[in-house]
Amino acid sequence: MTAEFAALVPAVVLVLAVSLGGMQLAARQLQLQDAAALAARSAARDARVDSVIDALVPGASVQLESRGNLVCAKVSMAGTALSSIVGASRLTASSCAIAEGR
Repeated sequence: MTAEFAALVPAVVLVLAVSLGGMQLAARQLQLQDAAALAARSAARDARVDSVIDALVPGASVQLESRGNLVCAKVSMAGTALSSIVGASRLTASSCAIAEGR
């Protein structure tokens, strides 16, 4: 029974590491999506966007783009060490809002 246990431990550790990486990746993606939605709404009201993004997701960058009467925000950041296990080196989220008075 010792040999079976010794063969099982690395497999359990690998599954645990991939699961933790996936959960961390999903949580980070949700943060980015919330930040992108808030950045788009803030940019549509001509408010400062950089301070909002820094407060929500430190280390993320934001790009703003106008599409007719829409203002779109694309927020991206580098993935973490555990998220690279599941193949995500860069995370990105985008959102649009109707611009006021345009």
